[in-house]
Amino acid sequence: MNTVAAAAAARILLVDDDVELASMLSEYLTVEGFETVCAHSGEQGIEQAARQPFDAIVLDVMLPGVNGIEVLRRLRERSPVPVLMLTARGDHVDRIVGLELGADDYVPKPCPPRELVARLRAILRRTRGGDQAGGMLNAGLLVLWPARRRVTCNGTPLTLTSTEFNLLEVLLRDVGRVVSKQDLYSKGLGRPMGRFERSIDVHISSIRHKLADAAGDRLRIESVRGVGYQLVVE
Repeated sequence: MNTVAAAAAARILLVDDDVELASMLSEYLTVEGFETVCAHSGEQGIEQAARQPFDAIVLDVMLPGVNGIEVLRRLRERSPVPVLMLTARGDHVDRIVGLELGADDYVPKPCPPRELVARLRAILRRTRGGDQAGGMLNAGLLVLWPARRRVTCNGTPLTLTSTEFNLLEVLLRDVGRVVSKQDLYSKGLGRPMGRFERSIDVHISSIRHKLADAAGDRLRIESVRGVGYQLVVE
């Protein structure tokens, strides 16, 4: 499946209380081939996500009533659907909290529509297997099926967000070797690494905890200062 086909078939839930902005982004996404549904509050977003399936959700942090962080927490209780957060420019706290709760990526507001489309296509390309190699990957207790988007550790299925799955796959393909942060961003998130960005570090921290719960010290991700990360199997 190519990128255009993936985008054309994609259903996107856009949750933003700014009606004018949501309408503008929705029109732009429609022109780019996406099918878009809008919700203008956290409650509406949760209801829409429960009512019908979406390929990805664009979620504003600053929502009235139930804010975006709480919406994300509730979504992650029942669904691994990719979530792209819209955060205030320079608000690093919301970004880190969102990533820790399982957001796949974020775009600072005001959001250039072209960047939003590029981020969504990168997420969909990875989650739909458009650039995945087939077959099974394994290292010790870890077994990963790229095409099926499934991974087990010590015989137990691991619940990962789409970005966590992508990053673990990248590390597993180079098990025992250091993978640079630049490669993790380009191959795992589908975009270049930004200056002073911590997204990968937060995602890796979450994966580490999940691997430790399943395999203890027999399977771990080690950091190499100033370079990147490597998956170590014992």
